[in-house]
Amino acid sequence: MIICTRRLEFDSAHRVMNHESKCKMLHGHRYVVEASFTAKELDSLGRIVDFGLIREILGSWIDKNLDHTTILWDKDRELGEKISNITGQKIYYMKYNPTAENIAKHLLEDICPTLFSSYPIECVNIKVYETPNCFAQISSKNNGFQSDSPVDE
Repeated sequence: MIICTRRLEFDSAHRVMNHESKCKMLHGHRYVVEASFTAKELDSLGRIVDFGLIREILGSWIDKNLDHTTILWDKDRELGEKISNITGQKIYYMKYNPTAENIAKHLLEDICPTLFSSYPIECVNIKVYETPNCFAQISSKNNGFQSDSPVDE
């Protein structure tokens, strides 16, 4: 199987509700997303997809929804409303606690299939770095590990 990967970066704040340590506090990261795609066959130029198309589609979605926002669990709406009312900050709510694992799962299972539905490619792996030393990774069912459900931390 041939896989191509595009690296995308964004800045965002989040907090992990019920975390046992300081990550329960609102804080920020320079996130890095590595999105990997495959296709049944290469295009006429010998590619899975133009890397620029990944940047255009997924990168634009990230810029619009995650970059310079605060990512919160939808159970954390009270904090989100306070932040938004005081600072005007955009809030992106997830249906699960915004851990690196759950952000990766959300991108792989919810976002990429929708964004790339009209293209003959499949997103098979997402890696989300919270720091240069720490990342979470998820692969599609066809490519290995598949979690049954995100962790509600």
